[in-house]
Amino acid sequence: MQGLLAAGRVIDRLSAACAVVAAYLVLSAALVSAGNATVRYLFNMSSNGWLEIQWYMFGGMVFLGAAQTLRLNEHVRVDVLYSIMSDRARLWVDTVGFTVFFLPLMAYLTYLSFSFFWSAFVSGEVSMNAGGLILWPAKALLPLGFALLFLQGLSELVKRIAALRGDIALDTHYEKPIQ
Repeated sequence: MQGLLAAGRVIDRLSAACAVVAAYLVLSAALVSAGNATVRYLFNMSSNGWLEIQWYMFGGMVFLGAAQTLRLNEHVRVDVLYSIMSDRARLWVDTVGFTVFFLPLMAYLTYLSFSFFWSAFVSGEVSMNAGGLILWPAKALLPLGFALLFLQGLSELVKRIAALRGDIALDTHYEKPIQ
């Protein structure tokens, strides 16, 4: 179990590093958006490429930041029952959820989205918009993001199992969002 927990810590660091990239993409998207708007209104010039790069960065924010959101237990969940469960019951719900639903779904989505990316990469697919960008970098975010979520799901599953066995203490505290 200690080896699996060590592997989980490596995955956790990978998720944190990708989240830093996602955070810088937020700043970059804001700067590109402001620059694009400034150039458009001051000089009456624009390019579809500038608009598309903002969408690429938005995709990067979501797909590179999702694993960290899972690691921090900040993801969306149905909390009607979860918030009133005991810590041990939450660990069991998470363990079953990761095993039965989350990991198989992330593996399947990684598999499906890889061919979507690969065909764009091999063909050199370009946006149909005038001045548009190549599409494979944006499409690469899909399998990358799903694979990162899969890895983080494995890390979370290992932590839940270790906590159920009593090997580690895991904070299962959950605050219901303010409605």
